[in-house]
Amino acid sequence: MPFYIYILRSLKDGDLYTGHTADIEERLIRHNEGRISLTKNRRPLELVYLEEQEKRGEAMKRESYIKSPEGGPTKTSLIENFNIDISVG
Repeated sequence: MPFYIYILRSLKDGDLYTGHTADIEERLIRHNEGRISLTKNRRPLELVYLEEQEKRGEAMKRESYIKSPEGGPTKTSLIENFNIDISVG
């Protein structure tokens, strides 16, 4: 089962949120319905980056790197170079 690293942008304040999940569609729904505490006051949210990994451990490691000070510039570059065409719901 693949796992996904994702980055969301708040349309309310522009802040970014990075996470990982096995079910990206359900996770986006949960974020935008306010069922994720860290983002419920930042809604609405848009998906600005998505990356697939084969194993959960790999996804967690990659998420940690993107969130780290060393990965900060990487996060900006990932978003700028990512084109997404996904419909949820």
